[in-house]
Amino acid sequence: MRTSVDSNAPTAERYRSFAEVEARGMSATYEAWALGLADDPGTIALVDELPSAKRQPNLVFSAARFQGAPLGPYAVFRDWLHAHWVEVRATAETHATQTNEAARCALHVPALAEIEGPLALLEVGTSAGLCLYPDRYSYRYPGHPRLDPADGPSEVVLDCAIAGPVPVPHRMPDVVWRAGIDLNPLDVTRPDDLAWLDALVWPEHDDRRERLRAAAGIAAAQPPRIVAGDLNARLAALAAEAPVDATLVVFHTVVLMYLGEEGRRRFVESVGALPGHWLSVEPRTVLPSVRVRDDVANDGTDLVLAIDGVQHAWAQPHGRALTWVPNP
Repeated sequence: MRTSVDSNAPTAERYRSFAEVEARGMSATYEAWALGLADDPGTIALVDELPSAKRQPNLVFSAARFQGAPLGPYAVFRDWLHAHWVEVRATAETHATQTNEAARCALHVPALAEIEGPLALLEVGTSAGLCLYPDRYSYRYPGHPRLDPADGPSEVVLDCAIAGPVPVPHRMPDVVWRAGIDLNPLDVTRPDDLAWLDALVWPEHDDRRERLRAAAGIAAAQPPRIVAGDLNARLAALAAEAPVDATLVVFHTVVLMYLGEEGRRRFVESVGALPGHWLSVEPRTVLPSVRVRDDVANDGTDLVLAIDGVQHAWAQPHGRALTWVPNP
């Protein structure tokens, strides 16, 4: 099972853990870079110029690639990084890991099928809002007919392996309103914002990069309503804008893990006071109130998909697989 990297650990340990826990089997480039950096005191000294929260490997590597770092062996990356550290440091200081993976909608759609519509979707930690369009993408779940939008197949086709009694719907959720909250919303119509989202996609994941561009085109055609600010401060007011004749669904994927314990407590209390439903996809330790079903094999992931605080599935972080938990 993959476990998260300790953000309070020394830089060398953080990068070695990132290589062995997160990058291995997912990105040979990032695994090599992280292992090389972990044994390189000169480069560790550069990274340690950043605040602790900004030293995370994914952010530093994405900032480097945003500034034009070439892919290749660690030695090549190291030389480039030392020559361009001023630009990379500035990017890391002003940006955040705001991965906006549209494929996560493949995790959400079966859960949304369990909720009576029409639906008003509100995503916290929405980045550019690409996960606010589950009804605009096409889906392929093994053993089930392909699921397409009402107006025909989408340019974005999401494949998701499934296990267990996943309630794959026969038709799209009826979404009549969509909105999001983010500390720093990204706008896919702005080239720099789209380039940053592209840099956040790991080097070998060309399918995700192509999907990002296609999903960005869908979002740009009908830009979502996204408000800037703290999710706890903005949640109630934005939720109040949802149509009264629609079922509100507040959702998030790998977002609450970035809040402190008090922030998470406040959010759970706030979302519980709202009408409608709450769909969460977070690492298993983030929401202690959700009883984790360890009796159901999770295929190496620690993401728990829950509806209203009850686990319904294990989920792969980038939407590639979903294991439904029977009789939650």
